[in-house]
Amino acid sequence: MRKQHFFQFIFFLTLTILFLGCKSEKSSKTLRLGHTLDVQHPVHKAMVIFGEELDKLSKGKIKVNIYPSGQLGGERECLELLQIGSLDITKVSAAVLENFIPEYKVFSIPYMFRDKAHTFSVFDSEIGENLLLKGERFRLRGLTFYDAGSRSFYMKEAPVKMPKDLKGKKIRVQKSNMAVAMINDLGGSPTPISWGELYTALQQGVVDGAENNPPSFYTSKHYEVCKFYSLDEHTSVPDVLLIGTDTWKRLSNQEKEWVSKAIKVSTIAQRKLWAASEKESLAAVKAAGVQIFYPEKKPFEEQTKGILSLFDENKEMKTLISSIKNKQ
Repeated sequence: MRKQHFFQFIFFLTLTILFLGCKSEKSSKTLRLGHTLDVQHPVHKAMVIFGEELDKLSKGKIKVNIYPSGQLGGERECLELLQIGSLDITKVSAAVLENFIPEYKVFSIPYMFRDKAHTFSVFDSEIGENLLLKGERFRLRGLTFYDAGSRSFYMKEAPVKMPKDLKGKKIRVQKSNMAVAMINDLGGSPTPISWGELYTALQQGVVDGAENNPPSFYTSKHYEVCKFYSLDEHTSVPDVLLIGTDTWKRLSNQEKEWVSKAIKVSTIAQRKLWAASEKESLAAVKAAGVQIFYPEKKPFEEQTKGILSLFDENKEMKTLISSIKNKQ
């Protein structure tokens, strides 16, 4: 009899533990965040801060699991996973989003922004907020713009000091029509290649050079192949943190508030991390033997200003460009 009572006790104790475990699991949520960057990259570090802040604000009710370094695929694959709900959050370059959201082409117009203060004023304004929501019809809701600095040319054989130095050179570009147009205007041969394949493409001479910001040039180790870096700073294309609309709809109003607050903390921290990383990256590549040049920007700006004519018949884009140019 005692033995029977003992087994009944164990049975009910097991059910209680399972019930409490299920209840605990249901009371917390885990958001899956996948991206292509190295864990030393300032944008990845900002995502870690986002996760920590969200955990703190929600008191453990929402956690973020991060899958860096392309574990879940490239940017395009992560976007597709987001759209079908297999991934909750991802980071992609604004240039990649041009294929979904035409308005994002504005970021790839050369010399669109006057300086860093102007760039941030646009990101943080109603202009930026409206752009972040433009992707909802594609099941992609923007959360924030992360600073990705300015993109500049790095080459294997010789530096780019003037636009003529790009004539006939094969330059890797993102899969962006605007990037292709820019290289064409500068006399180069635009060659779309995925980020993960670029190191080998540079090594093997598939392309003569590429263009990106200092931290990406450094963390990708492209400086091992390309020893000439010309800081012409032709475009300031941000990274965009996106959440799937299905995931967003599943969050309660309170949870959305926590996410939004954590994103703001992360964004502020990312800008500081980025500024520090740019200085560290330039110092590191210089120490590794890279020659850094500061070409006059005006010739590059003059040779690419024809890109604006692509939007002559697009009233919405012309209005957007004007609002950015006039933003104080």
